[in-house]
Amino acid sequence: MKRRDFVTLLGVAAAAWPAVARAQQGERMRRIGVLLPATADDTVFQTRMGAFLQALAPLGWSVGRNLQIDIRWASANAPEIRRHAQELVALAPDIILATGDSTIPPLLQATRTIPIVFPIAADPVVTGFVDSLARPGGNATGFMIFDYSMSGKWLELLKEIVPGLSRVAVFRDATQGSGTTQLAVIQAMAQSLRVEVSAVNLREAGEIERSVDALARVPNGGLVVTAGAAAIAHRNMIITLAARHKLPAVYWERFFAAGGGLLSYGPDIVDNYRRAAGYVDRILKGEKPADLPVQAPTKYELIINLKTAKTLGLDVPSTVLARADEVIE
Repeated sequence: MKRRDFVTLLGVAAAAWPAVARAQQGERMRRIGVLLPATADDTVFQTRMGAFLQALAPLGWSVGRNLQIDIRWASANAPEIRRHAQELVALAPDIILATGDSTIPPLLQATRTIPIVFPIAADPVVTGFVDSLARPGGNATGFMIFDYSMSGKWLELLKEIVPGLSRVAVFRDATQGSGTTQLAVIQAMAQSLRVEVSAVNLREAGEIERSVDALARVPNGGLVVTAGAAAIAHRNMIITLAARHKLPAVYWERFFAAGGGLLSYGPDIVDNYRRAAGYVDRILKGEKPADLPVQAPTKYELIINLKTAKTLGLDVPSTVLARADEVIE
């Protein structure tokens, strides 16, 4: 979706339509609350929400006719997320769309009755969002971001492209349990690959910059950026630092590679948002989130930025290129 098309779509969706609602007396207006850990100008989340809204249309939902959307752009700031979560619950929407492990907990603290659908969550059972994947049991259900075993694949791919790699900095959000688990899987893989791993907390820009500067002072280093809202918030700076210090880096989502990162491997998150529209539709039509199983991603993609590889002086093996879903040149 082009940016201008999304802005038009989102601008309509973010408003209230009392006049339109009165004009459509024959159809009940339903209300969806949306909580996003990003700012309103974040193109990544604009694209994701655009896909969600577009997927609702074939299911019979039209903004302004039978659907109202209340979006809260909370950034990645925890107090802001909590505040917006309480605001959304106070609006008493029919359902809430919540993205990731930073937004779901405050919503569940605020309500155990309003249905919540999450397009992405790391481990909803361990975090207590649901009772089980097959039978969520409460008022939340949705889609997982990936299998944790995938985390080791990031380091494996980076080592395949950079055989001399001997140390990596793993960027993770230490405030989220998923960040700790991803790090643990990477550390386990590092032993067999003979790579030294150090953790970098995704908190402040200064801390990230100092950590990358330190890594750049020793040879054969690289970066692994794990999944999470904090990584998205700092993505431009991380990509810039990696380029400045000529450090190979692997990421978990396509937009990193498209933005200049060396490679990414992970689920098609936009597809998860499309699938979430299906769950929202089913719940609005009477099904309960407690009965809708949490689903894993169905699409994974490997993206390689050959332009960045050339800048780093790397020759990407043909075996890796052959497995790529997309090569950026």
